[in-house]
Amino acid sequence: MNPNVTIIIINWNGWKDTLECLESLYKIDYPHYNVVLVDNHSTDDSVERIEKYCQGKLKVESPFFSYDPENKPLTIFRYSEKDLKDESKIKKDKTEISVLPSNKKLVVIENKENLGFSGGNNVGLEYALKNLKTDYILLLNNDTVVDKGFLREMLKVAVSDDEIGFLGPKTYYYSKKNVIAFAGGLVNMSKGKPHAVGVNEEDKGQYNRIRDVDYVEGSCLFAKRELLNKIGFFDTKYFAYWEETDLCKRGSLAGYRAVYVPEARIWHKVSASFDSPVKLYYYTRNKVWFMKKNATGKEYLSFILYFFGYLFWRRNFDCFYNSLKKRESLDRMKNFSKGAIHGLMYGKKTLKNEH
Repeated sequence: MNPNVTIIIINWNGWKDTLECLESLYKIDYPHYNVVLVDNHSTDDSVERIEKYCQGKLKVESPFFSYDPENKPLTIFRYSEKDLKDESKIKKDKTEISVLPSNKKLVVIENKENLGFSGGNNVGLEYALKNLKTDYILLLNNDTVVDKGFLREMLKVAVSDDEIGFLGPKTYYYSKKNVIAFAGGLVNMSKGKPHAVGVNEEDKGQYNRIRDVDYVEGSCLFAKRELLNKIGFFDTKYFAYWEETDLCKRGSLAGYRAVYVPEARIWHKVSASFDSPVKLYYYTRNKVWFMKKNATGKEYLSFILYFFGYLFWRRNFDCFYNSLKKRESLDRMKNFSKGAIHGLMYGKKTLKNEH
């Protein structure tokens, strides 16, 4: 069996990272895939730079590989939102896309606005499932570099059991090549606390067993087409953070497993979890949303008591104390509190100008 895979990447003002990711993808040892790049209305000439890369006019430097000029130029298929409604153009391009080698083509979709992680991926998913021959979807962060065998390893596991719906690799830090950033995710539904297995541990083979997990990280999420057809795509109200956990939970409720695949490896330029007040807002708001949507009545009551009875006050005290020490601004306290309160009003409240 040689299933077809569509790889979807979101770019937003990050063309340098995106080019390194693309170059690593075009070196993988699995031959049946398409790459769809969704640009979330970048303002740094990202699409033009990516087009130059496809023409072979822009080289990529990386500590993980050497640039390969042999597979350039790549044929690039650019679509505006208007183009996606042009059935004659889509039909004409589909024929050419289907016959080109996997490492000689790139589909680029240009959004009119920043739709976030969830909205941007949904645009790519809708295009791929409607227009490309694909059995599986891989959602991949643009700030990742992949091992050449990662896709083949995930497919080995994916086809082994019809109940497997989501899969994720062993993820390392880009800057620390043998230190684990993610080896599967678990969620304590009584406290709304996610746990990334293996984080900051040197890889000594301690997580080399395939196993079921609660969620797969959105930096590299491999999904069965059949499952996405059943449960739908990302909940776009999240915009960023917790959307992949929500998707995996919905898959579990539909009877599908999420599985960690240690032999599939990627490296991720992981940033600090809450390096801005805005990120803290989204993470907090979406945590409450996730629990409100997915927890049982007993779990949700336990979470509310824990979060608003303890964590809310503890977090605000820490933010206030750190502001006195001039280590962070009061904006973090304000946005944490806003996120918590807005989380109780699912889909109704958000920051102004969030996009």
